[in-house]
Amino acid sequence: MKQIYTKTGDEGQASLRDGVRVPKDDLRIETNGQIDQLNAQLGVVRSMLDETQDVAALQLILTVQRELMTVMSHIATPDGSVNPRELHAQDITAQLERAIDSSNYQGGFVVPGGGSQLSAFIHLARTHARTVERRLWSLHREHPVDRNVLVMMNRLSDYLFVLANEKE
Repeated sequence: MKQIYTKTGDEGQASLRDGVRVPKDDLRIETNGQIDQLNAQLGVVRSMLDETQDVAALQLILTVQRELMTVMSHIATPDGSVNPRELHAQDITAQLERAIDSSNYQGGFVVPGGGSQLSAFIHLARTHARTVERRLWSLHREHPVDRNVLVMMNRLSDYLFVLANEKE
């Protein structure tokens, strides 16, 4: 079995792409940690969706999860370096908007947890998507973030709100 630990972070440093070392509380590391947590929450949501009734949501969330991993790769790329992984945030934003527009959402707010367990988990992911969005804007002031990523994160929380309300 391959060892998972390297011991290279034991002194409070982490690596960006290309081996550049930064403190573990560097805003890029913090932002990626928040994105990683959101990705895990989306995985819980995806695991709870019905494979026969929620095909479109399952596919869209998986697409978002894969894009979040690409976003993390870009965030971990040191300034001045090129990341070969292509971002698709603009296309995913359009998919999220189509899903929102085709939903049955009638408006209004709900108290999370008042309906189904699935809805409550989606609301949890939604609120964390907002946290990620705030971290991305903070990061953007120091290390520019692709604008399409910022827009996608805003739209993702809107989509999750609508999806949570549909699953109430």
